[in-house]
Amino acid sequence: MDNTRTSKHLSLVLRHAPEIIGIELDSAGWAQVNDLLLALNKSGEPITRSELEHIVATSAKQRFAFSSDRKRIRANQGHSVPVDLDLPAYAPPMHLFHGTTARFWQSIEKTGLHKAKRHHVHLHADMAVARKVGARRGKPIVLEIDTTAMSQAGHVFYRSENGVWLTDKVPPEYLRRLDDSDLPA
Repeated sequence: MDNTRTSKHLSLVLRHAPEIIGIELDSAGWAQVNDLLLALNKSGEPITRSELEHIVATSAKQRFAFSSDRKRIRANQGHSVPVDLDLPAYAPPMHLFHGTTARFWQSIEKTGLHKAKRHHVHLHADMAVARKVGARRGKPIVLEIDTTAMSQAGHVFYRSENGVWLTDKVPPEYLRRLDDSDLPA
């Protein structure tokens, strides 16, 4: 299995469907590494401990983290299964960004950004990263979020271990669609 495919499979298992390989996540989203490796092997998607460590260490998106004793692993964010990552609240930078596609703009403009089946709306401090996220599904648009005003209105922000900013929702009054001239090439 190549690293990209393995990383995507790990995302599926550790964020959305641990039951497909017969493991359980604890209330904080952790899986026992030994149980994960054994279950992947039994399901026909074998991976070694060293391969898993390589994926966690070198993944550009840093989607996964080991516990301090390295006996457990979890996804850093993006879960659709019930977990409590116990992330502390942080004061965000003045602006954060969200990447999406033009086909969703009309709905977002009216109702804002919602977490849908996930636990939080995902935001980025780097406009280029947000653009890249939006480009995964078509012609990207980038939305700038006025986090200062949101914070003053009582909205809470969290930051995952891999630097993704999270919040429960972004009402439309805090959004501004950036023009192509505002975006990095």
